[in-house]
Amino acid sequence: QVQLVESGGGSVQAGGSLRLSCAASRRIFSMMGWYRQAPGKQRELVAGISLGGRTNYADSVKGRFAISRDNGKNTVYLQMDSLKAEDTAVYYCKMDPGYWGQGTQVTVSS
Repeated sequence: QVQLVESGGGSVQAGGSLRLSCAASRRIFSMMGWYRQAPGKQRELVAGISLGGRTNYADSVKGRFAISRDNGKNTVYLQMDSLKAEDTAVYYCKMDPGYWGQGTQVTVSS
């Protein structure tokens, strides 16, 4: 078992930045990802990072968001810049094969 704890969410104006963190209770051995779910919408992948550091992003966040990992701290980050109102959602951290954090709210006002 592993526990994932997200932090760093909050409210920001459009154009602003936030940095989310996901701390794992043990060493990370697998793919990590950030997902988000807006009200009335399905949960969607925002960004992923492999054990080797390969990254992938949703088209909607390419060039604005950056995922990274610090294996020594068992932590994954999501740097979010140039935030838009449509980025408003609950953001979840996931570790393969199916461990989820509790989510952190991100609200972007226009």
